[in-house]
This record gives sequence, structure tokens and C-alpha cells, in this order.
Amino acid sequence: MSVRVDDPARLGESRLPDGRLLGWAEWGPPDGIPVVLCPGAATSRWLGFGADAVDALGVRLVSVDRPGLGASTPAPGRTFGDFAADLRHLSEVRGLGSPAVVGNSQGAPFALACAVEGVASALALVSAADEVAAPEFAGALPAELRGLVDTVARDPAGAEEIFAGFSAGAMRDMVMRGSPETDLAVYREPGFEVAYGRALDEGFAQGPAGYARDAVLAMGRWPFDLAKIAVPVDVWYGEQDTGHSPDNGATLAARIPGAVRHLVPGIGGAVLWTHAEPILRSQIGR
Repeated sequence: MSVRVDDPARLGESRLPDGRLLGWAEWGPPDGIPVVLCPGAATSRWLGFGADAVDALGVRLVSVDRPGLGASTPAPGRTFGDFAADLRHLSEVRGLGSPAVVGNSQGAPFALACAVEGVASALALVSAADEVAAPEFAGALPAELRGLVDTVARDPAGAEEIFAGFSAGAMRDMVMRGSPETDLAVYREPGFEVAYGRALDEGFAQGPAGYARDAVLAMGRWPFDLAKIAVPVDVWYGEQDTGHSPDNGATLAARIPGAVRHLVPGIGGAVLWTHAEPILRSQIGR
């Protein structure tokens, strides 16, 4: 399946109250319906989705670099709540109001935090990195992943040092090794390959600390109550995705009041790009 990935229409950084900068990129009309993207692991604002749909749907897609990734100032020791506060301020200064939020892969728990904190008006979790430290999954994880989860719980600082050993190349290799052929057909398309490589390079441009902090937060127990989410939530997984959730989001969706789970055949973790239009439609009510 062919996908289209375009360079951002607009790039910038906004200053936060504490002086840090938060990097962002936009696609679609500047007066469109705001949809914020929390990108996947170690990728910067540069890699968006739905380039062939945002204009037709009237969507203003805004991808945001988490602290320490891409153009955003590092914030050692940051929390999920800190990111929600950052996005709240960005929404104020960029005129986003209460945007819909899409969380892809490792960006999903950060998007969830925004919904819990009342920053998001709607939420889509796409190929979401599940709460692998939840007790429901204790016996369902592969041994290597179980070991990492245990390390995060026992020694989060030590786990952060382990994740800080990653590089852009190592991250790309890990994704490729764990992807089915349907995903590889997307990832190997020349346009996507260039955009993904650039997003990874930018994600690690300030070093690995930003990714390492993300990984420790995502792989630990999530410090928020999913039952408190009161906005519409759609949960999207490709049925061939074996890397993001032990049960393709069945437990995750059941924990969120009213969440609608979509299990897409014929694709794995690349569903954000192969099914961009229905994902965006679910967020803007069309």
C-alpha cells in the first residue's frame, strides 16, 4: 500500500513559561481543525501523517517534539504531567484551543496524560505502546521485555542509562527487525524512508537522553487513572502488530470509558500511515 509523506508546511519553536523551547511542525490549513500528534519513539516533529488528507478534511495537524527530542529543550526528570502542561501552554500560544490528540507508539501514554489532564478534546491511540508494566500482562511478556520492565521498576535511573545507549541507527534497525512484511513495504518506500530517517536523526540530535526518559516513563507504571478520561477515544491497531501491546489493545480499550477499538487487517504498526484518513476523521467527527 502506497503512502504519502510530505515535508511540514510550517516549522517553529514556542517558548514555555520556564524559558524552554517546544518544537513543532504543521501540515494542512493554518485555520483548520487542530489535531496534535505525539510522535512515536525517538522521532521528531518532522514525520507527520495524512499528507493526502489534511487539506481535504480541513485539519491543522501539529506534531510536537517532546523535551530533549528534535528542537525541544531538554527537561531532565520530566513527567507525563509536565508534558501535558507543556501542551496546554502550546495550545494557548498557538491558538489550538482544546485540540484532538493522536498518540502513536511511544507517544501514546503522553497523549493519554493530556486526555487525563483535560488538555485534549478527543483522543486516538494508534499502535499504542501499552502499559506493559501493568499486572495484567505479567505473564504475557517475552523474557527480554519482562527483564526491561523489571529493571525500570527496580532501578529507573539504571534503566534510563540502558536506553541512553540507543542511537538513531539502532532504533531504526530494531523497528525493521520487529516489523512484518506489510509494514516493511511502507517503511521502505523511498519518500517514507527519507522522512523517517530524518525524524530519527533529529530525534537524537541532542543525544539519547530525551528518548531514554520517554522509554522509562512509558515502560513503568502509568501514574494516571484511565477511568477518568471523559473524551471520545479511538484505539487503533493493525492485526499483524506484535510489538506494541500483548493483546493489540483489547485490555487498554477496556480500561477507558467508551473507547472504540479498531483492529485493522493486513497491516501491523504502520497503520498510522496506511489508514490516516479514517484516523483523522475519527478525531474531527466526520
